[in-house]
Parts: sequence; C-alpha cells; structure tokens
Amino acid sequence: MTDKPENTTHFGFETVPEDEKAGRVQGVFSSVASKYDIMNDVMSVGIHRVWKDAMMDWLAPRPGQRLLDVAGGTGDISFRFLKRAGRGHSTVLDLTESMLVEGRKRAEAEDMSDSLDWVVGDAMALPFEANTFDVYTISFGIRNVTRPQEALNEAYRVLKPGGRLMVLEFSQLPNPMMQAAYDAYSFNVIPRMGQMIAGDRDSYQYLVESIRKFPDQDTFLGMLRTAGFENAKYRNLSMGIAALHSGWKI
Repeated sequence: MTDKPENTTHFGFETVPEDEKAGRVQGVFSSVASKYDIMNDVMSVGIHRVWKDAMMDWLAPRPGQRLLDVAGGTGDISFRFLKRAGRGHSTVLDLTESMLVEGRKRAEAEDMSDSLDWVVGDAMALPFEANTFDVYTISFGIRNVTRPQEALNEAYRVLKPGGRLMVLEFSQLPNPMMQAAYDAYSFNVIPRMGQMIAGDRDSYQYLVESIRKFPDQDTFLGMLRTAGFENAKYRNLSMGIAALHSGWKI
C-alpha cells in the first residue's frame, strides 16, 4: 500500500505542500504588517493609490451596499468604498490578524467604526451565509490564496444575486521587452527596499515571485467564468502591471 501523493502549490518560486502555504503567507504578512502601507507607496511610487481609485471608479459604490473586502489588510479598499458610497457597511476579512490590527489604528477606521467589521478568516472558507453581500473585493491578495479558484467559488456563494465581484491584482505586461524591464526592477529593487524599510528582504522576495506565478489576464478571466460569474471582463492598469477583473452574480 502506497501513501497518497501530497498536493503541492507554489510559494513564490518554491514548491510546497498545500497545507503549508497559508501559514507561510501569514508569516510574510505578520512580518511586514507595521510597514505594509509605507512599502506600498515606496514600491509603486504611489501608483497603487491611482489603481485603487480606478477600481472605485469602475465599481461605482452605491449608498447602502454591503461590501466584503477579502484580504482587506489595513482597510484601504473599505475606506475608499465607504467614502464613495456615502453610507453602507464593509467587512474587512484577512487571514493575518496583525494586518487588521494595523488597519484599526488608522484614523479612517475610527471615523468609520460604525460601518466597519474586522474579521480574521480564510478566503477559501468564508464564515458567512450565502447571498449576504452586494459587493466582494480582493486587492493584491488572491495570488496569495492556496487555491484561487476556491476563493472565487466562495465569492460567488456569498454574493447576493445581482452582486458584483472585483479583483485588483498584479498581472502581465503584453510586451516582452517591457515585461523584462519590469521584472528587472521587481527582482533587483523591491527586495532591497523591503530590507531597508521593513527589515525583511525575504518577504518581499516572495511577493515579487508570487506576481510572476499568478495567471495572466485572460487565464484569470476564465477562472471567474468557471466560478459562475457573468459579464466578466478586465481592464489593464499601467499597461498591464496590474489589472482589474469584474464579474456579476446573475
């Protein structure tokens, strides 16, 4: 009798057992939580703010909507959503509690406390009833999920009929020369920034590697459709450095 083969996945460029990845991801974000927002600004030269505003422009939040912001970390997307909606509610869910702790320290969290919940949870097994939320967002988080397709399936389950999914994630540039230049920046500069600012080179090395392992725009679009989302489409941001994917539960 032989042992059952162990399911594996990638952790950056390393192959690891599936049941180890979530713990390793938690380790990464626990390590960088206190410097996460600063590093986002430095790594992207502030462009991540433009991308998140573009996400809100396409999403067009409406008053009274309920948002589930998965891998919501320190609350960036939820704060933007609630400001645009005027009134509503957001549940910020993240696997790493220390990220949520940092989010609660932000001034916006205090101002919006009546409209916010902070929940530790897994994107692949959401602790919510079906048909609960009007909007589901996940920003720069789905590439860290062990099985992204399961996260999309869960997104579909918890959305109400007529609800909308929106994913903001790093992606692939269509031009090989541009991609090579971007990779050179990513692999040579970002881990060094991580060491200088957050005192953690390895975590930012993983984050760079995880971007290269994530499916391209069209492949990921197919995953949305597999989960059941209709009218699924995407828009490139900054020529494809990042991409927004949108889908509807109809």
